Amino acid sequence: MHEDLISIGELAALTRLSPKALRLYGERGLLTPALVDPRTGFRRYALTQVERARRIALLRAVGMPLARIAELLDAGGADSHPDDEGTPVQVRLLDAYWREQESAHTARREAVGYARAVLSGRPLTMYRIDEREVPAQKVLYTRRHVTAADLAGFLGEASELLLAHLRQTDACLSGPIFSIFHGHVSEESDGPVEVCAPTMNTVEPAERIGVRIEPACREAYTRLTKEHKDFATMTAIHDAVGAWVGEHGYVRSGPNREVYYPNWATAAPDEHVADVAVPFHPRSGG
Repeated sequence: MHEDLISIGELAALTRLSPKALRLYGERGLLTPALVDPRTGFRRYALTQVERARRIALLRAVGMPLARIAELLDAGGADSHPDDEGTPVQVRLLDAYWREQESAHTARREAVGYARAVLSGRPLTMYRIDEREVPAQKVLYTRRHVTAADLAGFLGEASELLLAHLRQTDACLSGPIFSIFHGHVSEESDGPVEVCAPTMNTVEPAERIGVRIEPACREAYTRLTKEHKDFATMTAIHDAVGAWVGEHGYVRSGPNREVYYPNWATAAPDEHVADVAVPFHPRSGG
């Protein structure tokens, strides 16, 4: 009845993909079986899906995430057109992905250089670190546990949430939005991270938003350009500012933070767009 359909085992043999991987791709909507037996749950695939599975395997081999693979493959429909040079849309998407990877690799060189200095016990002079006084300020804040993969999305979502609450209450920012890292953020560690929006106006807390007074402090900080957005580089910079505090005989008075300036979206790669800062107590007896 379904002579043109093959089993998951046959598809695995034809593509060298494991049945486990094929099931995952099906669950993600990337390679949906042509037929699933409602009684046994057995999956059947069309022979035309062999080529799609092959392309998935090739793109996974270069490290492309499943969501990007789905976007790329689905962009190759009848309505897609080559560019002026005749390059197919799927190839353009692959090239764009690879440019991102090469850019990230270049950015990680700075983090590797910093790690080499730490492991070698050399003085850490890669970043200029200064001190400043920060006055007490009222802030709206929202907090969430996030890993590295979700950090950028949370920072954007939280900023929009706080700004919307300010607009709804006819309040405005009195300084740049900043985030406070109450715990380490990595692929394995999930913070938590707090995003804060300073204001001098009267505001009330909401369901996901609190209000408090952030105390005055002195902090060590270094300036960041847009080139520093790579996660590995940011981790190195956070470590460097914290190490500077200890090396100068100061004592931390709070967790690391990042301060974001309004020009982030429009800035050139070498423009100052943010700071990494660590609050500290003054020298003993100072």
